Amino acid sequence: MKKLNMLVNTLDKKSHINPEIYGHFSEHLGRCIYKGIYVGENSPIPNTNGIRNDVIEAFKQIKMPVLRWPGGCFADEYHWRDGIGEKSSRPKMVNTHWGGVTEDNSFGTHEFFDFCEMVGCEPYLAGNLGSGTVEELADWIEYITFDGISPMADLRRKNGREKPWKLKYLGIGNENWGCGGNMRPEYYADEYRRYQTYCRNFSGNELFKVACGPNSDDYNWTEKLLDIVKDWHTNAISLHYYTVPSGDWSKKGSATDFTDEEYYKTISSTLYMDKLIKKHAAIISRYSDKIKLIVDEWGCWYDVEEGTNPGFLFQQNTMRDAIVAACNLNIFNEHSDIVCMANLAQAVNVLQALLLTEGEKLVKTPTYYVFDMFKTHQNNDLVYSFAGNSEINGIPMLSQTASVSADGKLTLTLANCSLDEDIEISCRISGISPKSVSARILTNEVHSCNTFDAPENVKPEDYSAELSGDMLKLTVPKCSVVSLIVE
Repeated sequence: MKKLNMLVNTLDKKSHINPEIYGHFSEHLGRCIYKGIYVGENSPIPNTNGIRNDVIEAFKQIKMPVLRWPGGCFADEYHWRDGIGEKSSRPKMVNTHWGGVTEDNSFGTHEFFDFCEMVGCEPYLAGNLGSGTVEELADWIEYITFDGISPMADLRRKNGREKPWKLKYLGIGNENWGCGGNMRPEYYADEYRRYQTYCRNFSGNELFKVACGPNSDDYNWTEKLLDIVKDWHTNAISLHYYTVPSGDWSKKGSATDFTDEEYYKTISSTLYMDKLIKKHAAIISRYSDKIKLIVDEWGCWYDVEEGTNPGFLFQQNTMRDAIVAACNLNIFNEHSDIVCMANLAQAVNVLQALLLTEGEKLVKTPTYYVFDMFKTHQNNDLVYSFAGNSEINGIPMLSQTASVSADGKLTLTLANCSLDEDIEISCRISGISPKSVSARILTNEVHSCNTFDAPENVKPEDYSAELSGDMLKLTVPKCSVVSLIVE
């Protein structure tokens, strides 16, 4: 048993934790949209306008704040006019990035915005800069947000939506250093300036414009981009970083069959996120004190499950992924002064998914439950917390953050990254007079996962913690995630 002392000062507020830090990502990839989120109005699976009811309820449960769509790499070959109007007449296309399957465009702009309204989350669009045109993107914004008389607004009304939607978050291109056009940063920066010029604010709608930022540790991209763009109508830049245990993209490793050594490599790889944010934030600060960072693709990327389409990126989700999710969310909380949004890849059936579906069956993954346990951080203020930590296999044993809500409730989230040793924590809380504590725990053997035959192998349970005056004491078992609310 490792003993660690901890201190939380609720009066020392650091930054505000935007709800959007707990955001998600849905791409036309594999079974994320089709057979995942969307099953069609005629499906025997209970649905509302073709959207699975159980998916809607699951997302509402975790207070999903924002959802990114339609990609990903798919975004820069997506032409929005193909996804509006009568579904039987919508043109089909080949999804060249993900499995070469036929995309029938039955899930388009109206379906996505209606889905966001059902869930209660903000839509985040990734616009097509790679293969699209300035006019195409400008028309899409007008179609979505303009309340007056114009060809695009009239077309929206003809397609059944009288009032415009609200759209805050707009990404102008995706991975334009790669699948979005293989551009140089200087070329993309000029294109960004051109495209964003024609993305207007209509009818009281105000766009939050996101430029395509770097892939992982490409600090040169960040530097060159900002040197040209600066804060020229730029609210944020994006960052993409995936946790690949082996570090080898040609052989990423199994989602469920891994050694202890591979587990620790995974955690080490995911903790690299902290260094990435710090170094990119330092570059941003030299150019602007207004531009934020959005980590709009993150999560674990393993080899696909045996027997599945390699272009569908379907993988299982274990307690290892729960630890990864907890570590990343704690990192984003700690950097909430610069990180204003993060989007886990992806929401359903793809990569480190929240949900897995098969016909009428739906499984909530360990990662889903971490988001459920951490949701009370949303809209809180990050406060000072410190833990005397210990290392195991070169990584910190404990990951933690603390935040306070407007009504004074303290949320504390902890993850024990060790596979072998429990942690006994003695935490002094200053700034409030705590009277009660409630806790939940997610833990199991590290390879444990939820399956369609056994969907509740890994799920949170109520947990005990001792509160005496200003001292909070609890044990955080090996390979576990614990959330506490102190009032």
